[in-house]
Amino acid sequence: MFPVYAENGGITMDLKQFRNTNADFQIATAPTSFDTGLDQAGTKAELAKTMAKIKQEQRKLFADRRYGIIVVLQAMDAAGKDSLISHVFSQVNPGGLRVANFKRPSSTDLAHDFLWRINAQLPERGEIGILNRSHYEDVLVSQVHPELIVNAHLPGIYDLADVTPAFFAQRRDDINHYESYLTHSGFVILKFFLHVSKAEQKNRFLARIERPEKNWKFERADIAERRFWDAYQQAYQDTIQATSSKENPWYIIPADDKWTSRLLVAKIMVKRLKQLNLQFPVTPADQEQLMQDALKILAKE
Repeated sequence: MFPVYAENGGITMDLKQFRNTNADFQIATAPTSFDTGLDQAGTKAELAKTMAKIKQEQRKLFADRRYGIIVVLQAMDAAGKDSLISHVFSQVNPGGLRVANFKRPSSTDLAHDFLWRINAQLPERGEIGILNRSHYEDVLVSQVHPELIVNAHLPGIYDLADVTPAFFAQRRDDINHYESYLTHSGFVILKFFLHVSKAEQKNRFLARIERPEKNWKFERADIAERRFWDAYQQAYQDTIQATSSKENPWYIIPADDKWTSRLLVAKIMVKRLKQLNLQFPVTPADQEQLMQDALKILAKE
């Protein structure tokens, strides 16, 4: 269990253990559960306080428009990405929030470079943009199913033999350069891998089948993809190892309990936002005079 300290308006946790900045990541030893020391009611209460802090920081982010926030969410199926978005960001101004959900690439997507569809959905400075799945699908799903690369009609790729480890290494390098460019352009990238266990994924799939109110979530393809669990775990390990850096780390979030994962992501969001030292813009002297003149006009009505 992490050290938990009481503070005004909530608790603070040592979150460094979730932060991965190098190539040492081993998915088999990364925990999928975590004890905060709080019961569910306490976790929900703490999440509400933390969400309010995100709201406060977003107001300054939106007003200053110097930084943009890009939240990358990656996970195995049923890890809780959608519900995390709806809870953690429920208090922010929707006018400053963008959510992009990336499914299988369309024929138009495939006619462009693999980052094209991502770039079109990025937030403006002053906004928070959430990528529900992201450019990482192109080194995760495509590593498990290399036929997708063959079907993309890329130069030099004619059959499965052409889709080599070097191809994915180059693509991960491209992602690193892309993210570094975005960082230098004023965009803060927060990459979260919601790490759910195979047993918990099974429980959630069963709930989608057995509980009528969850039936709409069921997709046969999810069950089919479960057969490739080990291959996906390897793809995630390879990708996180290759794309973790001090500048743009990955956060490995235990996701067997949804409320815990929501709280941890929210805590990390607040910590990173506060590191930006966001401030409301200072009103220029000429604008101050205009406001004083406006007050006089309104007072005469």
